[in-house]
Amino acid sequence: MQRGQKRNLKSDKAYFITMTVVGWIDVFTRKNHRDEIINALKYCQKEKGLIIYAYVIMSNHIHMVVDSQGLFSLKDIIRDFKKFTSKSILRQIQSEPESRREWFIQLFKDAADESKKHKNYKFWRPGNYAIEVYTEKFVWIKINYIHNNPVKAGLVKSPLDWVYSSASNYQDEESILEVFKLPQRLRTF
Repeated sequence: MQRGQKRNLKSDKAYFITMTVVGWIDVFTRKNHRDEIINALKYCQKEKGLIIYAYVIMSNHIHMVVDSQGLFSLKDIIRDFKKFTSKSILRQIQSEPESRREWFIQLFKDAADESKKHKNYKFWRPGNYAIEVYTEKFVWIKINYIHNNPVKAGLVKSPLDWVYSSASNYQDEESILEVFKLPQRLRTF
């Protein structure tokens, strides 16, 4: 398989990764669910060695450029992240105010029914869309794509206006999640 193509995660490479909620369900329209993702990412950074170069949390998916410091493999970190967040966000949906609770729960149950691996609920789509980062130009294309995703979706006018993104990190502004900022060459946003 050529570089830049979808592939399984290797432990010694950086990747552009997309993780998607089953059925493209708009779970992350709620602040509490987005904050749960941020908290889980912070934990993975601190305890598992996740290196985040860029990220954005959209309504039903997450894009990131990530790597691992080698404490755990990137594959294992992402697996654990998805396992934890699926349980914690489902717990939030069931216990906190949520007008779409019954609808969400039914959709996650239906997704589990179609899966041999899941018993009760399935939150994340299987696998990850993962492309190995292989050149500086490629990584900046992906970082710019990540930062402009909320603009293209019509959520904000400027990448800096979307709080749940690393765009502010690259402009040395306040951010809710620290990232490993790459040098500013080739930046276009």
